[in-house]
Amino acid sequence: MAEVMRNFSPDTAGWVFMWILLVTAVFMVAIAAERLVYIMRKSGLNAEKFAGEIRRLVGKGEYNKALQLCEAAKDKPLAHVLGAGVRKLAKEKQGEVDIRAIQNAVDEGALEVIPKLHERTNLLATIGNVATLIGLMGTIYGLILSFRSISAPGIDATEKARMLAAGISTAMNTTLTGLLIAVPAVLLYTYITNKTAKIIDEIDEHTVKFINFLTEGR
Repeated sequence: MAEVMRNFSPDTAGWVFMWILLVTAVFMVAIAAERLVYIMRKSGLNAEKFAGEIRRLVGKGEYNKALQLCEAAKDKPLAHVLGAGVRKLAKEKQGEVDIRAIQNAVDEGALEVIPKLHERTNLLATIGNVATLIGLMGTIYGLILSFRSISAPGIDATEKARMLAAGISTAMNTTLTGLLIAVPAVLLYTYITNKTAKIIDEIDEHTVKFINFLTEGR
């Protein structure tokens, strides 16, 4: 019986949860790195200055220069969205400006970029929750094995004390490891979400200003 308990000890059982948490950590790091690189690449544009220059060029009728400016910063969401509006405006420059058509073009441009900004970010929050729960499972399982070792017959007091300490150690280690994954995941999720929200707010603000500018210029 003692041999069976040794083979199925908390020391061995804890590693099952550790490996699961390791896989979870790898997914967290991969997703966070990809999202951080993507969002940082999409940010960094001086939105006020850029949108102001686009409005100035459009007001002077220099649509090609405005389009070139948008193309030069086409990896930025705001440039992509305003570029869609300027492109539509340039096609209609010979006739009366259709504000509704330009608004639709801007909205379509926004729908192309905004979902990509949100993509996979929610997985970080999910990983944070899952890592915490896996750590809790390891804690409970370690405690179960610890108490089982105490009540097992045929084991001397010294071995029971060792197995109890090992079980408690397993329980605490899995909890700590789960939290070491969950806390960075939640912090990274919050940071990326805030950066994404800022980019989307800039798109909303300056597309409205662009449409209002065209409406006032009719």
